[in-house]
Amino acid sequence: MTAVGWLRYAVLLAPLALLAVAGLLGGRTPQDRRREWGAALLAGAAAAIGLAALHHLALVFGWWRYAAVEGSIWGLPVDLWLGWSVLWGAVPVFVRRVPVPVLLAVLAWVDVLAMPRLSPLVVLGDRWLLGEAAGLALVALPVLLLGRWTVTRRRLAARATLQVAVFGGLSMWLLPTVAITLGDGSWDHLLALPAPWLAVIAQVALLLALPGLSAVREFATRGGGTPFPWDPPQRLVTTGPYAYVANPMQLSCSASTLLIAALTHSLSTVGAAAMTVAFSVAIAAVHERDDLTVRLGAPWLAYREHVRDWLPRTTPHVTAEATLFLARACDPCDQTRVFVEGRHPVGLRIAAAESYPPGAAPRPVCRPRRPHRRRGRRRRPWTRARGPGLGDRGVAAAPSGARRRRATPRRRPGAGGHHPRKLCGARRAAWTEEPGSCAERAALPGLRSEATREGSA
Repeated sequence: MTAVGWLRYAVLLAPLALLAVAGLLGGRTPQDRRREWGAALLAGAAAAIGLAALHHLALVFGWWRYAAVEGSIWGLPVDLWLGWSVLWGAVPVFVRRVPVPVLLAVLAWVDVLAMPRLSPLVVLGDRWLLGEAAGLALVALPVLLLGRWTVTRRRLAARATLQVAVFGGLSMWLLPTVAITLGDGSWDHLLALPAPWLAVIAQVALLLALPGLSAVREFATRGGGTPFPWDPPQRLVTTGPYAYVANPMQLSCSASTLLIAALTHSLSTVGAAAMTVAFSVAIAAVHERDDLTVRLGAPWLAYREHVRDWLPRTTPHVTAEATLFLARACDPCDQTRVFVEGRHPVGLRIAAAESYPPGAAPRPVCRPRRPHRRRGRRRRPWTRARGPGLGDRGVAAAPSGARRRRATPRRRPGAGGHHPRKLCGARRAAWTEEPGSCAERAALPGLRSEATREGSA
């Protein structure tokens, strides 16, 4: 066996051996081990996508290239690609107690020592250290963070965003490029189009990806999870695009892949899209159905009775009805009611604000304020204000956004130099947020005059 062959074996087997040892020393419980291996798979896939893109940049800028050997794609040896992906993506997941900067420094040290010694398999350029720095910043660091956040279930919005980048790069670039390289078609057909057509195609692609992006957002905000099977939502999500179709992400992915196949004139990419759909229907759907039936139970089964996998509904499926209270005596509110009713909303009932139950909403009052002197004058402490729809529950019953805001009392002429009792931010928020606020605003002048008389007394 030649020296290049030994180097290729070493580059592949050494990271796999590290991964096996790190996996044995991983989590103690089956749940921890399952989460770690799932995060390792995700991080390894992300590293593979990033390293493939880094290889193309290295060829463009002359950072490095590889010897012409068998088992290569785009001039990149597959075994070296896999070993590098395991080293940068999967292995660091199992050593999450080590800080990320330390791991990044270790990876940089290993690459700086190993890259020159991989000759003649790797041919380095004069500025290969610049490419190494770019790889660490643009590939290794995001991959380390993605693996760390996935296994520890932290930074939900950030890891969901990184997963969108990973799955988007896989379905929109890596998978079509592999299909084009091994089959037919070319990216030159797309790049040769005029700039206005490219702008239109970009808008169409964004439109096709919109259901999938919206579904990821619903997973993160409503379900508390991500699309990755080993990092799933904790709650059932039936809103957004899931009110119309059960697989919006797969639908967007398949449509985008078919668009790329049409633009690149590639039948092999059509075949790749068909294989993706077949995998989703025959394997992923079965696993998903069993898992969600166990975790979510009857609500999931009831949802699937009304929403199909691939064929969207014409109207959204609503699991709970909401009520919107609008005052009849208020012209803007009545115009809003007419506008909303003209849109024929599903699952929304519009009722008069005058019929709202008086004790249904939290009724905050002002918190007493300690008196203090300012410019020689003494302010009166704030006390409870009386008014329609206000009770004695205290500030604890106020909305979370209203408790943090307090209006500064204003000086009114004719108040004897004292600041009269005013409405604080919590009460002002309650008056403007409660239904029937239009009717209550009419009583506000009387309330202020009463507060002024008590303050003067």
